[in-house]
Amino acid sequence: MSTNTEFRTCPTTGLKVDLAAEKLIKANAVAAVIFLAIGGLFGLLVALTRWPEVHLLPADWFYLALTAHGLDVLLVWIIFFEMAVLYFASAILLNSRIAGPRWAWTGFGLMLAGAVLTNIVVLQGGSSVMFTSYVPLKAEPGFYLGIIMFAVGALIGCAVFFGTLVVARRERTYQGSIPLVTFGALTAAIIAVFTIASGAIILIPTLLWSLGLVSNIDPLLYKTIWWAMGHSSQQINVSAHVAIWYAIAAITFGARPLSEKVSRTAFLMYILFLQLASAHHMLAEPGFSSEWKIFNTSYAMYLAVLGSMVHGMTVPGSIEAAQRSRGLNKGMFEWLRKAPWGNPAFAGMFMSLVFFGFIGGISGVVMGTEQINLIMHNTLYVPGHFHGTVVAGTTLAFMAITYYLVPLVFRRELRFMKLAKLQPYLFGIGAAGISVFMMGAGTLGVSRRHWDMQ
Repeated sequence: MSTNTEFRTCPTTGLKVDLAAEKLIKANAVAAVIFLAIGGLFGLLVALTRWPEVHLLPADWFYLALTAHGLDVLLVWIIFFEMAVLYFASAILLNSRIAGPRWAWTGFGLMLAGAVLTNIVVLQGGSSVMFTSYVPLKAEPGFYLGIIMFAVGALIGCAVFFGTLVVARRERTYQGSIPLVTFGALTAAIIAVFTIASGAIILIPTLLWSLGLVSNIDPLLYKTIWWAMGHSSQQINVSAHVAIWYAIAAITFGARPLSEKVSRTAFLMYILFLQLASAHHMLAEPGFSSEWKIFNTSYAMYLAVLGSMVHGMTVPGSIEAAQRSRGLNKGMFEWLRKAPWGNPAFAGMFMSLVFFGFIGGISGVVMGTEQINLIMHNTLYVPGHFHGTVVAGTTLAFMAITYYLVPLVFRRELRFMKLAKLQPYLFGIGAAGISVFMMGAGTLGVSRRHWDMQ
């Protein structure tokens, strides 16, 4: 391994690694995992409270834990890890120096300070407004300020990512178009800018309202703009974890999409249509016309679903083509049976793909139907859906790529390999089970967000 003051050469991949980018990737990834653990602990407390035989927490602590759980796992853990993915997909994959490392550290500092501040404010009580923080529920000013700080830090990280793409192009560190994985990260960053701008538009006035400087926030206006942030933040996840599917397929098998143009078009469909799915959170609201609801949750949303279906077929198709080129041609599924299921990166990726599509994706389309949504909206079916997308889909994919990032970026050997091989199955099957049973309970009418399951 050759090194100098700015770069090292990865002995495995041959990539030229900017040491500043490497440090930023490590910092964001470690912060992400810490907040995943914190958010997971709060989630366990919520689950043990909703379990009638245990009913662990009193009502006020339940809503406090639910607020912290939603914040840490839906926003903080995910976006910290996505910052690591953005820096990896730009500086590392493009053999480029990172643009503005000081700005990147400033963004990281704001994100960390904002996340810590909001958690502290929630734990102090008086801000148990849950992840959605719907007005007229009012939290302490620090709650909104922390989220705004976190969002500004993430926006700076996106700017550094865009700047790194410009640096790489100007210094010609790669040939032709940017790689597909980087294109997927670009999609995530573009959606992130829309998401963060939406959050600023509504949370800054809400902060002023919490301080007593604004007299009133219209609840319907709040919901409309807030969900442009709350749901779109999960679309950043989708773009990022799909890019990770392609990355793991390429690293494990040398697989290439049968048509990169088709895959890139599917990512473009995410940018154009995926945010419109936010409307399925507002189908029960009387203030919107039926025409608006039907357009956003059917004709427009189906185009985003088509993009996911393309990725859901292209990634396994690329793996099949790579496996068959190696002689695994017996029958329809020898290529799949003889895939490296003992490799935790591949196993996690493939389960993420299947669970995201069949549990998260299908249930999302179901909820996008206005008549069904009116029945399901305030039931446990809804968190069942996003545990299928964010947990069984995104989180499992992020865990999978970590098995490659640890040796490549952290330069550490993986320990406890027998346990590592089991981990994706334990987590993936558990997350899928949670999702399915939540949706089953919701179908039977069990309410969401309620301290007493019965």
